[in-house]
Amino acid sequence: MKEKIILIGGGGHCRSCIDVLEQEGRFEIAGIVERPDHLETGRVLGYSILGTDDHLPELSKRFKYALVTVGQIKSADTRVRIYRQLKTLGFGLPSIIAPTAHVSPHAAIGEGSIVMHQALVNAGADIGANCIINTKALVEHDAIVEKHCHIATGAIVNGGVNIGAGSFFGSAAVSKPYISIAPRSFIKANRAVGKSL
Repeated sequence: MKEKIILIGGGGHCRSCIDVLEQEGRFEIAGIVERPDHLETGRVLGYSILGTDDHLPELSKRFKYALVTVGQIKSADTRVRIYRQLKTLGFGLPSIIAPTAHVSPHAAIGEGSIVMHQALVNAGADIGANCIINTKALVEHDAIVEKHCHIATGAIVNGGVNIGAGSFFGSAAVSKPYISIAPRSFIKANRAVGKSL
């Protein structure tokens, strides 16, 4: 029998995560935790809404695993808050890797992080906890993506780059190798980052 997992956040990113989880096949999705103003939707891709964040203490007694499925663009704060709440409640936070992605056996993926379809994480790369490596993103050799970051669709993080915690690296953005990007940075889509920030 598969272990059950609950998903925290029922928007667009959640739907993408559901697809990855279904394809990966390690977990059975038990349902979604949503904001109070979204409860009327009832279901997300056929999965039931189990309640709100207020129900998490009760849900922690029923389910062992959880995943933060709230997206991240302007700020990592919501994902960080939920991640810390889940940790406090004792949930296991597995890393999730799409079967269409390639993660080198010489790379590391932190707890609660997800690597989406056709992403590539190369040898020596280190992805922190609670990160999103989105569809077709590339994290090259020896790059470090610190916790609570979102590497967006089609982004290229070149070799040896260090991206600070809580950063957003936009769709199709490209970094020069071996630069550092400060924590909580916001890198716009299509930007070429040629020096440390």
